[in-house]
Amino acid sequence: MGSKTVIMNSRSDEDTIVPNAKSTLGIQSDVSFSEASKRLIGRDLCSIADLSVQEMAAIMELAHAVKNHPEDFRHALDARQMVLFFEKASLRTRLTFEAAINTLGGNAIFVDQTQSPLGERESLPDMAHNVERWMSIMVLRTYSHDTITEMAACSKIPVINALSDYEHPCQAIADFFTLEEKFGSCEGLHFTYVGDGNNVCHSLMLTAAQLGTHCTVATPKGFQPKLDIIHKAIEIAESTGGSITLTQDPIKAVTGADAVYTDVCTSMGFEHEATKRAPIFKPYQVNEALMSHAQQDAVFMHCLPAHRNAEVTDAVLDGPQSVVFDQAENRMHAQKALLLMLLGGAKRISNSRSRGIQARKRS
Repeated sequence: MGSKTVIMNSRSDEDTIVPNAKSTLGIQSDVSFSEASKRLIGRDLCSIADLSVQEMAAIMELAHAVKNHPEDFRHALDARQMVLFFEKASLRTRLTFEAAINTLGGNAIFVDQTQSPLGERESLPDMAHNVERWMSIMVLRTYSHDTITEMAACSKIPVINALSDYEHPCQAIADFFTLEEKFGSCEGLHFTYVGDGNNVCHSLMLTAAQLGTHCTVATPKGFQPKLDIIHKAIEIAESTGGSITLTQDPIKAVTGADAVYTDVCTSMGFEHEATKRAPIFKPYQVNEALMSHAQQDAVFMHCLPAHRNAEVTDAVLDGPQSVVFDQAENRMHAQKALLLMLLGGAKRISNSRSRGIQARKRS
């Protein structure tokens, strides 16, 4: 029986089922890895949708290689300069990017934009044309996604989206890299996201689709992911054998899941809505009762920082199923792979072609 994509019909609470065809996933040869690597040199990463299925597979493979064989990449980006412009506070994103390029032989320069949004003091094109003369790559953490896309359009050097109001691609790549470590492959995995259909959710949906994962998203009415993301994820999933399911029922969404993911109910920039959102999202809290509906060996995931006992209870966040700190660690390895790909430092390690552990059988 063929795989299916399931989307929520916008006119009712009934599901619409759209059959799809399955394609071969993953890197199949040295040639295909090399071709994907060459295509990525000098590219921007504003959205997961910027990547092809083959390019995503190549990045994942390289992430495993740099984690398992860091000594082989210690001078891969010697003398390369990375600048980080951040409008939002950061712990994991800043430190993991800085550690990533430093351990690859390059250098990081951080510019705090929390008090002066990009484009306010100087136009974005003028900034881009200055920065491209000094730097090798630019990493942006902004409120508006348009800031990132405009900077990318104006700059001759690669631009990486380190979070915007639309997507968080680096987080999603690290998260699915973590799932590959735990399950061996994301193809056919049942992944559930519960909570706000926000920027993190968007990137998770697109990445799941590229890796042939069955992705279910449970959100309250009015907080679902953006339609263009839904349509793009479905389009990708139809070529990989994955699926996208939208629902308002968190129990239905979590039932049988291999991985359960949540994020804060109020993202940065929406703090004024916190009081209004709290009762709406209360039924979507990931607690032991909700996790009991998932597979016995299911993992719990969160991009952090977490609001303890709000979107997730301490018992789950600190429990044996939680892999949140594995995710945090893997931000560095995934971002190493991205930097290597975009700056032309990628290479294939022959004994790292098998990603993660042996995948278990899933029903």
